[in-house]
Amino acid sequence: MKKREKELGESNIIGKKIESIRKAKNISQKDLVAKLQVYGLDIVPSTLSKIEGQTRKVTDIELLAFSKVLGVTAEELLSQSE
Repeated sequence: MKKREKELGESNIIGKKIESIRKAKNISQKDLVAKLQVYGLDIVPSTLSKIEGQTRKVTDIELLAFSKVLGVTAEELLSQSE
């Protein structure tokens, strides 16, 4: 597993949670991108990386897509607790 090279940004609060849930479910970034694309969200791996690194803002549409694909609620993604 590749270690994060840069510090986490401050552009969103769900990126760290997305990464944590994705890893807990043993889903690679590539597989998550594919699932999001099937769901209808036009996203590429570099965008997911920026979201998880909290260097890119997340839209409400993206928030809903992540929650559906990861099988969690939007509220869980927005929660500050780990």
